[in-house]
Amino acid sequence: MTPELLSWSLLLAGLLAALLRAATPILLAALGGLVSDLAGSVNVALEGLMLVAAFFGVIVSAHAGMWFPQLAPAWYPWLGCLAGVLAALALTGVLAVCHLEWGADLIVAGIAVNILAAGLTVFLLASLVGDKGSTAALNSPVLPSLHWPVTADRPWLNVLLNGADGRGHHVLLYVALLAAPLLALFLKYTRYGTWLRAVGENREAAFNAGIPVRQVQYAALLLSGVLAGLGGIYLSMGYLSLFQADMTAGRGFLALAAIFLGARSVAGTFCAAMLFGASTVLATQLGAQQIPTQLVYMVPPLVTLLALVAAGARRRAHKVRL
Repeated sequence: MTPELLSWSLLLAGLLAALLRAATPILLAALGGLVSDLAGSVNVALEGLMLVAAFFGVIVSAHAGMWFPQLAPAWYPWLGCLAGVLAALALTGVLAVCHLEWGADLIVAGIAVNILAAGLTVFLLASLVGDKGSTAALNSPVLPSLHWPVTADRPWLNVLLNGADGRGHHVLLYVALLAAPLLALFLKYTRYGTWLRAVGENREAAFNAGIPVRQVQYAALLLSGVLAGLGGIYLSMGYLSLFQADMTAGRGFLALAAIFLGARSVAGTFCAAMLFGASTVLATQLGAQQIPTQLVYMVPPLVTLLALVAAGARRRAHKVRL
């Protein structure tokens, strides 16, 4: 391989690795939102669920040694991960009860959950850590990364599989990549996947066919909470090693946009999440070039708007042809 070709291959491998890392939290939340959306329950609380999971994951993992002295240190991050998922699951349960039992509007309730999560995490951060900005004062462990041994004659493959820093990719990145095909298989080939799609298409017809509609919607919302929680945990226990106030930075809303941009399909949602991950990488690269931060922050939402406009134009053109 010539030096120029090697240089380009390393650059592309590094960009792809950065893309996967940036897209992982969006992809996890988007897959969760897709499940609930296909069941007829749009979960707009993904942002808040990610934020709550990110916070409790760090807090519990940082204090696990004090609370559970008999536990080996290697288990601290996994305990934090479990706590973060349970926190997101509990908040999703509240949302599900408000909507399915008490008849609350799901959109309004989801917005309320987002506001609650933003305020609650800052309040608890100040109360437990004494800092309204971050948990930098805490020594919080992170979930492990997987490192793949690669021969020295393929440096581009090493960069792709282990990242430009050589530390490997976070375990939740592989969870996200596996979740997409597993979800596609679940929806297409299992009875419960068929039930879920049937409930979303026509709730009354599904009920008349003997499908437990309410249980399906509960399960779909709770699963969306688990996946969104994993996305939040990735941010605070992988992408970073701390919690920051409002650290989700709109990724939950990007996940919602990915669902609709991807035409409510697993493959489309995956591609849309990768697109938004690419916009995040682009914003990072622009920030390194001393471009004004105001312009850098505009990149992900601008890409989102352009992508949604393009998707809408494509659907209108398809309807005209029909």
